[in-house]
Amino acid sequence: MEATHQSGAERHIEKIMEELDPASERYQVLDTAKRFKSSWVELGDKLLKVSSSTRYREWGYQSFEEYCVQEIRIRKQTAEKLTLAYRFMERHEPALLERREDPRPLPDFRTVDLLRQAREEKGFSDEEYATLRKSAVEEERSHPTVLKRFKEVTATRGDVPPDPTTPLKASLAAARRLDTMLHEVAGLPREYGNQLAGLIGYLEGELEKVASSSPE
Repeated sequence: MEATHQSGAERHIEKIMEELDPASERYQVLDTAKRFKSSWVELGDKLLKVSSSTRYREWGYQSFEEYCVQEIRIRKQTAEKLTLAYRFMERHEPALLERREDPRPLPDFRTVDLLRQAREEKGFSDEEYATLRKSAVEEERSHPTVLKRFKEVTATRGDVPPDPTTPLKASLAAARRLDTMLHEVAGLPREYGNQLAGLIGYLEGELEKVASSSPE
């Protein structure tokens, strides 16, 4: 979990696991959480499924946040970054997901979240994004190193012409966050989820149109 030694969070998780069927989904999520530092991708995948299915309610929790904090022992912000980073890799870096069995380490989930922000929210140019990605994926730089480069680029964004896709990227990222959060709302009419899905599809289409019409 938050430390590499046998922490209080790990002991807490093991105590819950002792009462569960090892074949159950709940047990498997907890087992993955114990190995969080080396398998964040797997945990991000499982947490996304738990959030989407609202299975945490069957396990006695009122919200996904409560489940993450009290059972998995990770903060809300960490759970959000994990699920967003996993979704980002599904969309934009599927080859990295296939590299899980490779001896080379995957980028830290915080580093993947920086790539997500650069591509979806901060308006990085293709060249700027490619440079950041190379640092994170190919050169396997540490998170602090990638974060420094990320901050250096964002600090100079006011010196370049505005990217016309930036508002769409920011709106799309916000809509996807809202989609994740709405899974926690009990009794939400399906029509609202459908409307949000339609909005996300519209924004994705508009983003593709603007991106394809922008000069090289």
